[in-house]
Amino acid sequence: MKKFFLALFAAGLLGSTVAATNVQAAELRVMTSGGFTAAYKELGPKFAAASGNTLDTILGPSMGQSPEAIPNRLARGESADVVIMVGYALDDLIKQGKVVPGSRVELADSRIGMVVRDGAPKPDISTVEGLKNALLHAKSIAYSDSASGVYIQRELFKRLGIEDQVSAKAKMVPKIPVASVVASGEYEIGFQQVSELLPVKGAAFVGKIPESVQSVTRFAAGIPVNAPHPQEAKALLDYLASPAVQETVRSTGLDSVTAH
Repeated sequence: MKKFFLALFAAGLLGSTVAATNVQAAELRVMTSGGFTAAYKELGPKFAAASGNTLDTILGPSMGQSPEAIPNRLARGESADVVIMVGYALDDLIKQGKVVPGSRVELADSRIGMVVRDGAPKPDISTVEGLKNALLHAKSIAYSDSASGVYIQRELFKRLGIEDQVSAKAKMVPKIPVASVVASGEYEIGFQQVSELLPVKGAAFVGKIPESVQSVTRFAAGIPVNAPHPQEAKALLDYLASPAVQETVRSTGLDSVTAH
């Protein structure tokens, strides 16, 4: 295992911090939310295998009133080594003194996409006019209760000039993946961050909404001020943000950021 670990370091995959960490393996507590979760589920085990550390992962939203939300967990005094979340929510935690300011790393950008049920016709939403027509002709529309859904509800329909025509048939779906209610036939079309649409079976990905009306969510990560294993946590963040893992990140529906 040690030879494998050193080989990975020599290839530049895990960063200099890991190489400097010649200590007993640690259990890192990672709190992660939403759009980056699919990428983390692929990359986390690779980091654990290479470093010898183990990952205790807790899923929860980046914001909101639920007890599971990452800010609420930290406010209750729960311990974490790493938090992975929407960038502006992480900034709030940094301002509150709960996350080390210099620990922030940029991970990926997440864009909104659309799904239909498997076997249903896929409308062309590559243009604003095409998206508008798809929304007007759909019998029912589902969107998430996260940042992407709030944008759709409050801004997108207005920007397209169709708020009055679609509001009655468009519903926010709480807690469960939007693609699941499209797969079941409960809704005809659904919108959520692409990385949260792709894993759901029974739904077919149509595409991202046009860039001119897109809402991009940046995912970032940081180290809480009370992290038990800050050095190992930094090694994990360096790895998740490294150029070597970007192909995996993109395969989950996310977009690489230009700089880290």
